[in-house]
Amino acid sequence: MRIVRADLEMQRQPFAKPFAFKGAAFHEKWNLIVRLTEQDGTEAVGVGGTAVLWSDPDVFSSHTEIGGNILMAALLEFALQQAVDREFVDPPALLAELVPQVHDYGKTVTRNRGLRLTFSLIALVALDNAAWMLHAKRQGITTFDHLIPVAYRPFLADRQFHLGLAPAVGYGMPVDELQAILETGVYILKIKIGQPGAEADMVRKDIEWLDRIHHVAAQYNSPMTDSGKVLYYLDANARYAKKETMARLLDHALKTGIHEHIVLIEEPFGDPGEFDVGDLPARFAADESVQTVEDVGTRADQGYGAIAVKPAGKTLSLAFRMVRAAAEAGVPSFVADNGCIPLLVEWNKNVAARLPGFPGIRGGLIESNGPENYGNWADLLAAYPIPDAPWLTPESGAFVLNEAYYRHSGGVFHDPVPYSRMFRTSS
Repeated sequence: MRIVRADLEMQRQPFAKPFAFKGAAFHEKWNLIVRLTEQDGTEAVGVGGTAVLWSDPDVFSSHTEIGGNILMAALLEFALQQAVDREFVDPPALLAELVPQVHDYGKTVTRNRGLRLTFSLIALVALDNAAWMLHAKRQGITTFDHLIPVAYRPFLADRQFHLGLAPAVGYGMPVDELQAILETGVYILKIKIGQPGAEADMVRKDIEWLDRIHHVAAQYNSPMTDSGKVLYYLDANARYAKKETMARLLDHALKTGIHEHIVLIEEPFGDPGEFDVGDLPARFAADESVQTVEDVGTRADQGYGAIAVKPAGKTLSLAFRMVRAAAEAGVPSFVADNGCIPLLVEWNKNVAARLPGFPGIRGGLIESNGPENYGNWADLLAAYPIPDAPWLTPESGAFVLNEAYYRHSGGVFHDPVPYSRMFRTSS
């Protein structure tokens, strides 16, 4: 394939309330929309979103929120210019060529020689997504099953009919809001821990926070978990500096009965390379510390028991490779979300639906928190290509998938009209 033209648009999507984690908060998502044109005139549109705080807290803290988003968009603009007039076999090949150049450019424009690779990867999501759609059009591919490269199909061969939805429970969520979520039948809570403050204060506040949540959530049961209990997915977002501090949290959990609800703890340590977690009594998951395929094996060797893959956060191309690497390391993987719009949720869902069931859960697992983050979520769903599709809206705490879902691949091969119409006609 050869791209002869690349176009970029941007859409600011405000959150209903500040999205708090990593001891900070941000207030809006920027949707970055790419249109690629191939030499025969074929066009394809791809969408991605910014997540500066998640991908590199140092960049977030060194700039205004808008400034950080501008820098991420600048990396995408640079990548698009590098992609024009470039020949490539398939999207993974294009990504492999672009990532080193884009990351070096990112280090320059952020003035951060230690820039995390995740910052560059999420900047490339829209380009990678558009490249996959261009590839699909050229090959006559109309389903996600056929989009998956042959080398990765054995690792994405399951068909889940329930994807347990893990909505984010941010610091200080009011009790009545938590109860409202649980009343819908949610059976997995993604609980943000690692609150602001020094480590001793942080773990104290985290323990108090878990106690408050557990006091409410322990009253609910679910047939969709092996234990029959509502499960807790703790997301520490690399806020813990010491293994002993995490051990203190888990000791409290063991003493209070919270432990039997914990299905996993995601990304506890700022420098995970320092610690082996195999002797801690929990399943630990790696997320932003897994920046390369090689990192998957490294975390598995350190005792991590799960890998979060992010098609909408680290590109679909890399997600395929990480799913395979995790399976070969004997570690389950699951899909996590970055406050995604419906279109990106469906890309995530297509991967999550084809992974094996997650341990402790009767079905698959996906984090998605759009309704909690966006005040206009209903409008975003109404603009989706298949707005009335039953799989768009969770039911009793899960996305319920049927044969129609798999037949339509969730709708991701339809023209994403709200985004494609943002572009002027090619000239």
